[in-house]
Amino acid sequence: MKHVTYAEKSLLLGDEAADTLTSYAAVLGNFGGADDVTVAALGVDGEEVSATFILNSGTVLMAESTKSRLPEPDNADVVAYMRARIGELDSRRAVVPDDPAELMPDMDLL
Repeated sequence: MKHVTYAEKSLLLGDEAADTLTSYAAVLGNFGGADDVTVAALGVDGEEVSATFILNSGTVLMAESTKSRLPEPDNADVVAYMRARIGELDSRRAVVPDDPAELMPDMDLL
């Protein structure tokens, strides 16, 4: 389990969900995108809650380890969604050659 802090609020999420959430936030920030993601979490009182995170280039999000022995909330569906979106966005990354001259057309061929 990890403490996830967002907008001065701390919740407990399973490790996989917390790690995927932070990765997804970073990828969205790199691409200037935005999304809202609802996860199952544990509140400060230990009760299960639904928490919606708005993720964009301005998101301030932190996940830190904890020694909590509480059972992790099930977030398999939202983790699969975030991983799929990360894969889609990563596949759109531009490939830039080491030599920028490679981007210029060969003037002899024109």
